[in-house]
Amino acid sequence: MGLKKRIIPCLDIKDGRTVKGINFVGLRDAGDPVELAKQYAAQGADELCFLDITATIEKRDTLVTLVREIAAVLNIPFTVGGGISDVALAKELIKAGADKIAINSAAVKRPELISELAAELGSQCVVVAVDTKQVMSSEFGFQSLERCAAPSDGTAIKLDDEMNPSYDGLTGETELPSNEELVAEGLRLRRNRVFIAGGRVETALETIAWCEEIERRGAGEILLTSMDHDGTKNGFALELTNTLSRKLNIPIIASGGGGTAAHFIDLFKNTQASAGLAASIFHFGELPVPALKAQLRDAGLAVRVVEE
Repeated sequence: MGLKKRIIPCLDIKDGRTVKGINFVGLRDAGDPVELAKQYAAQGADELCFLDITATIEKRDTLVTLVREIAAVLNIPFTVGGGISDVALAKELIKAGADKIAINSAAVKRPELISELAAELGSQCVVVAVDTKQVMSSEFGFQSLERCAAPSDGTAIKLDDEMNPSYDGLTGETELPSNEELVAEGLRLRRNRVFIAGGRVETALETIAWCEEIERRGAGEILLTSMDHDGTKNGFALELTNTLSRKLNIPIIASGGGGTAAHFIDLFKNTQASAGLAASIFHFGELPVPALKAQLRDAGLAVRVVEE
């Protein structure tokens, strides 16, 4: 039997409070982070993740004092991220009680930071968070399927040569494919792109290529968050997670979309993800950690269970 699968509650922190939204927007208060941390440790969570979600865009350091308060009530590994852009702050957070450091925007802006942290702290302490979202490939000449639908009456569309110079080698006035064909083509041309600054800024980085570079630079783990699935409770991004977990040799934590025990079972049975991370289902009592782990165990998955 391999390593046990991990369940990781996530504390998204804004203004010192735990918050949660959908697709990275519409945040609502979810409680006191210190009390939640204490509760999750007692329930048998395997790790806890603390993400100061506005530290980067507010151009300030992570809330070190709050990290120290949370660490004081924990007996499980504790990952801290948000606004970490240098080794000095990372070391300060480790000193405050963090076991691992998570970086995101700073790693994209300066990938050398990954190697620097790995050299100073050890790869086992370095987590790179990757926020990913599906976007339309620029080769198609537009950004959404809504803009590429042909008129319902089948009339020709006058193409702008600068905006959309060709489609299958055709230019100018031509009959476009049917809506069904365009949708199929649009899905083929979707790409998983990396976003930073709390999901506010799209980068030119393709997700799989960036994750491969993260591994090469010495990170010990990747926290993969699907922005398309975040907060929806409709299931994890299984295809992308499976691709990355099989391609890479470092653990993948899957985040975004976990809403039921069945979603976690699907994640662990259909991908090689090492851990599943979620927030609102735990914060609001929809699926307590012990109940989730009991169902995972009943499904034949190896998990750590706290005996009462």
